[in-house]
Amino acid sequence: MRELDGSSAGGQFLRTALTLSVLEDVPIRVENVRGDRDDPGLGNQHLAVLETMAEICDAEVSGAELGAETVEFDPGGAGAGGLAGGSYAVDIGTAGSVTLLFDALLPLATVLEAPLSVTATGGTDVEWSPPLEYFRQIKLPLLGAHGLVASCEVDRRGFYPDGGGRATLRIGPSSLEPLALERRGDLEGVRLYSTESASLADRDVAHRQLEGALERLDLAGAGRNADDGGLEVLERQERTAESPSPGSALVIRVDHGTGIAGFDALGERGKPAERVGEDAADAANRFLEGDAAVDRHMGDQLLIFLALAGGRVRVPRETDHVETSRALLEAFGREVDLERREEGAVVSRSPDLP
Repeated sequence: MRELDGSSAGGQFLRTALTLSVLEDVPIRVENVRGDRDDPGLGNQHLAVLETMAEICDAEVSGAELGAETVEFDPGGAGAGGLAGGSYAVDIGTAGSVTLLFDALLPLATVLEAPLSVTATGGTDVEWSPPLEYFRQIKLPLLGAHGLVASCEVDRRGFYPDGGGRATLRIGPSSLEPLALERRGDLEGVRLYSTESASLADRDVAHRQLEGALERLDLAGAGRNADDGGLEVLERQERTAESPSPGSALVIRVDHGTGIAGFDALGERGKPAERVGEDAADAANRFLEGDAAVDRHMGDQLLIFLALAGGRVRVPRETDHVETSRALLEAFGREVDLERREEGAVVSRSPDLP
């Protein structure tokens, strides 16, 4: 059994550890779960990931209860023998993040023998996690370009505090290709996805968010030659969605020759809708001024796929998540190298390594 200490990490450490346990067919014991948080131990969303992973793998588990700070998980050979796939449903029970649950499941595509479908109820657009459109419009297309077979359908949005959103992740057996994201290709354009709950439609929140973003975005020339004509708006979507709670979200996607980057902001009570768009645009402008191939959040999320498929990824900066994830991957024999640059860093692993 692999002994792991989460005293200086959060929920991502546990989710990645569970995924690696299945992929490597190694039982794990995680102590001090979410030890660096003010409310350590399993929360609703972390418990949902644990229980879902256990059900898919028919794993043996101890510590599967709210507040538990020690968890044991034995996949029982599920990953080594290939996962059977199937259809599952999980209710997180709060506005706990649906997209973080889905994130933990995506790497299982590499050991699936048949398609896997998981329908989750919870928060689709909540703090400290990727909004649903980031997951659907940035992460899935980026990984899809490297061999991942996956799609996500949404039935209902779930904002804080009630959650109640529902989405379905479908994953097919996949063979990943090495990640080739060291150099940013020529900038192609931006896409904007603005969503409001039906309760906010009379205030035109989705439209105002989008307009705030467009006014702030540096489409004329940040990070580009002055004579290249600027950056084109390739797509703009405004959605009004049913949801138990009022809320809104804006996601900006930047397309370039070798990949995709994404930036987002959530609506808050008392925060003008235009400011939501401006916040996402500010993050996009900072990215455009540099030369990284992916945004900083995606840089964190790609490490496990880099460990599985190999390749090279240029990230805007070396975050705490990057360092924590590298140490965890090393504990499973999946070392990821890091080369610091004047701006950001390159994380890499040889595709020839087992």
